[in-house]
Amino acid sequence: MQSSSLAAFVPGVDSSLQAPAYPLPQTPFYSIEYPGYVRPTSVSLAVSNLGGQSVLDSAFKRAASKTETLIELKLRPEQPFAHPVPGDVVPTNNILLKIVKKRRKNRLEDGAIGEYTAEAIGVIPKTARFRSMVDYQYQPDMNDPVSKLRIAMDNMDVDALQSYVIPEEKADYTISVQSTSGTAMDTDINLDPELTGISVSRHQPESRTIPVMRSNLRLFPPPLFSRQTIPQGYNFRPNPASMVSTSVDNETGEEKKRYINRMRWKGYGPASIMFSDAIVPDKPPQVVEEGRNLIDKAILKKLEDLFVQRPVWTRMSLFNQLAPNETREILNSKALLPLVCYVFQDGPWRDTLVRFGFDPRQDRSARFFQRLYFRNANHPIARPSVITRRQDRSAANTQIRAMEEGTEKEADRRRSHIFDGQSITKETAAFQLCDITDPMLKEMIDDPDDLREECNERDGWYSSHGFERIKTVLRHKFFSLLEGHPASDEECRALLSNNDGFAKATIANRSYKLRAGKHNMAKGALRPEDAAAMRLRATLDRNAKTLQGLR
Repeated sequence: MQSSSLAAFVPGVDSSLQAPAYPLPQTPFYSIEYPGYVRPTSVSLAVSNLGGQSVLDSAFKRAASKTETLIELKLRPEQPFAHPVPGDVVPTNNILLKIVKKRRKNRLEDGAIGEYTAEAIGVIPKTARFRSMVDYQYQPDMNDPVSKLRIAMDNMDVDALQSYVIPEEKADYTISVQSTSGTAMDTDINLDPELTGISVSRHQPESRTIPVMRSNLRLFPPPLFSRQTIPQGYNFRPNPASMVSTSVDNETGEEKKRYINRMRWKGYGPASIMFSDAIVPDKPPQVVEEGRNLIDKAILKKLEDLFVQRPVWTRMSLFNQLAPNETREILNSKALLPLVCYVFQDGPWRDTLVRFGFDPRQDRSARFFQRLYFRNANHPIARPSVITRRQDRSAANTQIRAMEEGTEKEADRRRSHIFDGQSITKETAAFQLCDITDPMLKEMIDDPDDLREECNERDGWYSSHGFERIKTVLRHKFFSLLEGHPASDEECRALLSNNDGFAKATIANRSYKLRAGKHNMAKGALRPEDAAAMRLRATLDRNAKTLQGLR
């Protein structure tokens, strides 16, 4: 900034009275209005209470997001349940001044003890401010198992985390304690005595102790506190989701009351088993059975009839047999499907809906209900189970819209679970063998000479060689259709002849020790090098389309 004369702009102003102009450095500084005393020796402690230097650097950076600009001041950092003071980084137009005081040896008569000089050394574009109340502070029992668990999580104590066991719930929500009668009785016994400010004098008459009830609810603070400082207008009404529940102790006969949440979530998921489980469910879980009276009886009867006709379905094939309003009701009412079927978590029938009491591992004809899944390399790599669930939900919504829009789309929707080798209606291959109508594949699926005596966790009732051949042909035909042309049977036979030697070697070296809980069975997964090649090819195709669009 250059010095300028006010006289040039204001006529009649004496140049000797005008204020001097000084340059303003543009060096940026950041300010924190710390709500406490900070000495030079305690700066590191103050920074630590704010979350550390890395938190402050993120909050003050130029392109910081709204979440990154939120700062919390922990005045009790050693207490994991303490309520921090919320702060915000706000834009400011302040100037940082450097004040220098020159002391004089002798005190002047006017009382001045020195001279002060001020120098601007930079600007303050951002300031962290703490304008909220500290709020109530919580001090749970640190010997409680939940408190010990929280400390173990903060310290990453693996041994303590592994040894943690959920304690048995006791109904001792109020306990009797001894309290001194007198002035202290007028205060809340649940408050820390140091906060009451009341002390009993030694010269007061002897007081007696009486039992009083004290809360023992073990109400721990939440892991995160809301930044909403203005309370909601609830007009002191009780929580409408809470109700009083009365229970009687079988041993003492004592009647106890407690509040429960009547709107708590109930898990209406279907019963699920692993392939290694010996017994299949023959009835729905108890929590699902209790909701039987709340569902549509007509849709339930229709589902039961469908499972009599066919004991194993995929969600898509089952929804294709229903009207859109019935499909919507099944998706909204979580208890309908769990009332009629269970699911396998792994194995050849993974993610299929199986009729109660039917065990496909004991019936060789159940091989036609085995499910094959192929991941489309053009899709982002993700867990197949997650993709499958999203696919099922989106397929159900698509089915509903198709039914409502017209008969042509309705016909396509009804056949979306069927693979005929000539057309596809979706980009993800998930088919049951009974829904494959392609003549070449149908012949391979119906071949009775390539079966096992006992059901296998990976290949079901088919031999490893026979199942690999089915997957190879289905994979080739499906992805050929994705590329825009159907594959001929001659192509598939040539592919089988070229792959037979490699497939037999792979099967011979295959480890049959499968990890429980991993969805790696009957997926039809490619070899790693083939999968990498397909991903590379898909990436190149997308890049080529992008370049064509830019030209």
